[in-house]
Amino acid sequence: MVKIISDSTCDLTPDLLSKYDIDILPLHILLGEKEYKDGINITPDQIYSWSDANKTTPKTSAPALSETIELFRPYVEEGRNIVCFSISNSMSSSGNVMQLAAEELNAQDLITVIDSANLSTGIGLLVIEAAILAQNNKTAAEISVAVESLKPYVRASFVVDTLTYLHRGGRCSAIAAMAGGLLKLHPQIIVEHGAMKPTKKYRGKMDSVILSYVKDMEPALKHARPDRVFITHSGCEPTIINAVRSYLEGLGIFREILETRAGGVISSHCGPGTLGVLFIES
Repeated sequence: MVKIISDSTCDLTPDLLSKYDIDILPLHILLGEKEYKDGINITPDQIYSWSDANKTTPKTSAPALSETIELFRPYVEEGRNIVCFSISNSMSSSGNVMQLAAEELNAQDLITVIDSANLSTGIGLLVIEAAILAQNNKTAAEISVAVESLKPYVRASFVVDTLTYLHRGGRCSAIAAMAGGLLKLHPQIIVEHGAMKPTKKYRGKMDSVILSYVKDMEPALKHARPDRVFITHSGCEPTIINAVRSYLEGLGIFREILETRAGGVISSHCGPGTLGVLFIES
């Protein structure tokens, strides 16, 4: 059976990783001079505390080549095919490291690297689809073709509670961050062609903003594949998450409504209180 591997930015829960037999390759997070592995020895809340204390955003980096080789090696030695997923190549060199590891192991014929052109559970949606195909004994080539056909239909977006973290990371100007705070503006950011793009701006308290954001997506949600939808957040109030879940349940579309907490890399850049609804449009 084909082995499915993803880098840690797919933001899938331990239960989902176990259910679909998915291995994770962690990216690295640097808090000053200290380096951590995403999802292994650092939590998003610890990152927020450090970031607020130091008034800066942590640096993040691709997985180490040596770690990638060691993750791949047992499967290569078994002669087993691997399909692995990386965060969008425009955001990280994670995919390049996977390619280098395949070359170092002389296993380019066994290892297929897919640029997800996405982030967070936008990747996770594709990873799960690949894992289901693997469980159904599809070949690596068949899985790759199927995933590439789905990539244009992944709908990944989120609404940011605070612009502070995007500003610290150089993703919005100081004036925009200040204006956003004063006016209580919450931008919607979508992933398009592998890059983040701001679209609508919502104003007001986050609980009403999030519901407006989800309601605005209803036409697209009604054309979604019914298998699953993700509610992915970087630390939101349970009342907000439950309201989104109730709304999605009321649409009567999805067989699974899955909640995940964004990992350290994604949370480092978006900050606390961010929430997204992610699905595949049919």
